[in-house]
Amino acid sequence: MTTAPPSPRVLPHPTRDEIRLDSVLHALSDPVRLRIVSELADAEAALSCSRFDLPVTKSTTTHHFRVLRESGVIQQVYEGTAKMNGLRREDLDALFPGLLDALLVAARRQAARDAQA
Repeated sequence: MTTAPPSPRVLPHPTRDEIRLDSVLHALSDPVRLRIVSELADAEAALSCSRFDLPVTKSTTTHHFRVLRESGVIQQVYEGTAKMNGLRREDLDALFPGLLDALLVAARRQAARDAQA
């Protein structure tokens, strides 16, 4: 029996055991990626890439989503032609309890300070 090659529509993701703190922190160190994660944390469902209004080019947006996916911060799946993005909160909370919430609170406080300046 031969195995069919993997579909190009299935994106590679790290397993929970493969997610590393340094990769997560690197992914979340960029303001654009932190903004994506904040929007996903506030969403009640997965969001398509086109739902994000980011101040970067489309190719740079693609790069940011790839960094988040490859670090294990988000899960991406295709639904038809849309690439849907969801936060891997359960995995992140299990591996690094409180980290995601602390970073999101800190990011919101910083954004509030920046808006006042």
